[in-house]
Amino acid sequence: MKIGAITIGQAPRTDVTSDIMDIFNGKVELMQRGGLDGLTVAQISAFQPQEGDYVLVSRLLDGTSVTFAERYILPRLQEAIHELEEAGARLIVFFCTGKFPASLTAKVPLIYPCDILDRVVPLLTKTSHIITVTPSPLQVEQCQEKWGQYVEKVTTIPASPYGPMADLEAAARQVKDLDGDLVVLDCIGFTQEMKELFARESGKLVVLPRTLLARVVSELTDVAQ
Repeated sequence: MKIGAITIGQAPRTDVTSDIMDIFNGKVELMQRGGLDGLTVAQISAFQPQEGDYVLVSRLLDGTSVTFAERYILPRLQEAIHELEEAGARLIVFFCTGKFPASLTAKVPLIYPCDILDRVVPLLTKTSHIITVTPSPLQVEQCQEKWGQYVEKVTTIPASPYGPMADLEAAARQVKDLDGDLVVLDCIGFTQEMKELFARESGKLVVLPRTLLARVVSELTDVAQ
């Protein structure tokens, strides 16, 4: 089955597909597009978030990360949707856990990791107190506001999946001492290796969005076409 994938950064996201393609068991042809495709670092620097902006963090082709405001790339995301539809995608997934406006439209299902997480995470916490890890300090407040709609208490710490592993190790040790019975690595950039790090260091249950997304979507792709 042909499915599309849209990253808010630059495609292809080989760092993501390395963790998820085995879940599809060879039954998916994945076509990727990115909201920052074709742009230089200098051009992207004009997208810096201002007060009140919804902040996004993603990865460029060279492996570096960038922080920018969502509003600048919405037209580019809509263009990516159209391109994937024209290429024959049966459905389109987003490689981002952020919230996106209903103004993005498609003729095929648009599957956002945040919509899956919003519904599944409250079912996985006994205490309704979760710990979320988000890439940037600029995202802490919006992360807490979002998760506060679904659980009784949320504690958020910033730690980027695109930074030094030593920083993630320190964050994982910090999580160990926090209240909360479930850790949500709230960015598609977090890897299976990072999930295992947080689980090992904290002793807590950990949710990884990229594999959760793939497992849900595989329910639609595991049949012969």
